[in-house]
Amino acid sequence: MTDNHAPVSTRSRRWAVVPYVVLSAVHLVALSAELPELSGWTKPLLMPALLLAVLLMTNRRGGAGTVLIIAALGFSWLGDVLLASPGDVGFLLGLTGFFVAHLLYLVAFAAFFRRGRVPLGAWLYLLWWVGFVLMLAPSLGSLLIPVAAYGLVLGASGAVAVATNRLTAIGALLFVCSDSLLACRIFLPDFELVQQDLIIMALYLAGQGLIAWGVVRAARSTNEKSPGQSHD
Repeated sequence: MTDNHAPVSTRSRRWAVVPYVVLSAVHLVALSAELPELSGWTKPLLMPALLLAVLLMTNRRGGAGTVLIIAALGFSWLGDVLLASPGDVGFLLGLTGFFVAHLLYLVAFAAFFRRGRVPLGAWLYLLWWVGFVLMLAPSLGSLLIPVAAYGLVLGASGAVAVATNRLTAIGALLFVCSDSLLACRIFLPDFELVQQDLIIMALYLAGQGLIAWGVVRAARSTNEKSPGQSHD
């Protein structure tokens, strides 16, 4: 019996990411050129394009880790959409979407965790979280607990990503940088950065892409090391 899920060719994997790369580029140009209608149109398409790339690159053979990443991208999409809603309710719903996404990332990274000593970089996320909460606490009010909880799971997923592979480590770091800048923009009135929306989204899109790529590579490596399937 033949295997209906043959490995995906290198060329197919390269083409799989094209829609995500193109949409990301268009979205970033729209932000830079201050074209809100165009950026509003492209933003809801970004995570579905990356999700499609993961599906095409794994050919549905990635196992539990890939399934978790696909689910995380789905919740990231919800976060993107809900954060665009006005008011605290939209913010909390969007935060919840990304909170669940990072929980899924955390479990996915743990599935590929390289056993051994915990890298120094992983411990640095604890220091980041403490500084993150202390810096924002005076401005958070009733949002202190949800924002602190979100920061904790964000930092935890980043810490485990360090011990997964280089791609996930870099991707998670970029994601943390993006969310840190976003939090500063929202909660610190005096915070100002040139082209801050562009920088935040560029870090976010690069981070998501590298995380997905890293998990796909980790899943492929795991499959190659596992016993071969029967082809009777």
